[in-house]
Amino acid sequence: MRGRACLFHATLLACLFSLALHAQTSLPSTLTLEQAEAIALKNQPRILAAQLRAKASAEKVNEAKAGLFPTVGFNATGTEVADTGTSTAVGNITTSSLSDRFAYGGNLTQLVTDFGRTSALISSARSAAEAQKDMAILTRAQIRLSVREAYYQVLGAEAVLRAAQAAQANRQLVSRQLSALAQSELRSTLDVDFAKVLESEAELAVVRAQSSVAQQRTHLATAMGLQQPIAAALHDISVLDEALPPSPGDLLKEAQMQRADLTAAQAQQYSAQQFASSEKRLAYPTLNLLASAGQIPYHDHTLHDDYAAAGFNLSIPVFNGGLFAARRTEAEQEAKARTRDVEQLQLEVSEQVRDAWYRVNEAYRSLAVTARLVDQSKEALRLAQDRYEAGLGSIVELNEAQLNETSAEIAAADATYTYLTRRTQLDYAAGLLN
Repeated sequence: MRGRACLFHATLLACLFSLALHAQTSLPSTLTLEQAEAIALKNQPRILAAQLRAKASAEKVNEAKAGLFPTVGFNATGTEVADTGTSTAVGNITTSSLSDRFAYGGNLTQLVTDFGRTSALISSARSAAEAQKDMAILTRAQIRLSVREAYYQVLGAEAVLRAAQAAQANRQLVSRQLSALAQSELRSTLDVDFAKVLESEAELAVVRAQSSVAQQRTHLATAMGLQQPIAAALHDISVLDEALPPSPGDLLKEAQMQRADLTAAQAQQYSAQQFASSEKRLAYPTLNLLASAGQIPYHDHTLHDDYAAAGFNLSIPVFNGGLFAARRTEAEQEAKARTRDVEQLQLEVSEQVRDAWYRVNEAYRSLAVTARLVDQSKEALRLAQDRYEAGLGSIVELNEAQLNETSAEIAAADATYTYLTRRTQLDYAAGLLN
């Protein structure tokens, strides 16, 4: 009975966990782009990891600040069966401790000055933490970019599928009409065979388009941080009415100020400079205040019952084989390298913004061209169908018109979602997805 009860409870817990997981990851029947981004920012492991690293980096500031606060320790020491007649000793037990006793007390050490080394370390850690926050912001922008690209790819694949299904329906209709005309001996069987081939080609195009839609929906699920494919219908998005800037100049200024990877690199550069400053101060003296107090409840009769002392310690580095000089030089060279890294990244950001702007401009100009192409191909298909029905055209001419119309529909869909994708890439390059 106990085993059955345990099995029942385990099954109940598994069901509850499954229901909770399903409730957590359930999607609406229609998924908008905003909802997809919100789900991705909540579930994507990359953003969660970046946020945890930012929190961990913030603790390094507290670690550096600890050097400014006093250090307090408690000690207890006991000695038994000591040879009180001994006058000298080596190692960790000194001659002054060669007596039976027990003592406890506390020690306090307070840094007075290290000539700014700890302050420089704090500043370096703070800048490094800011850089890690910027990397978390960059990860957020990258996730939004991935979700938008995947979302538009699904919409584009579904548009291609609709065009392929429309072409398939049209060719099936033509095939049925030709079969009926062939039975009445008004058309040759060659036309029927040709139409069957074209119908099979259209069916193959539909199969490929369906596979592409399934793959793109899987990519969207991965971008959203979900394991199950996205089955919800996506809300279609029309071309944005927002005008494209006449030149990439304004976007370049925004990118220099808002790109999270650039601000992170600048923060890392400043952190390296502050660390180099702290390494330079290794060769400076360090002054500490010391205090110690406690009691000796069990001791030799020559000792007092308690003790207390205060003093200072001044440490002046003299020679350590060039260690401090090497560390200072290493830190300075690293700071200079970080400066060059920022300059290189600025060049790359400028190139990315300009390249993205030109690509968006090309895609935007292609929209009108592909729209005209669709209208022209539809008119050409209508004329080809009229010519074929009147016996003035061949099945080859009709097939070519159908292919042109299908290709124009696919090109128009591709142009629309290519523009949306490239516009998103331009927003990312300009730092507008933070």
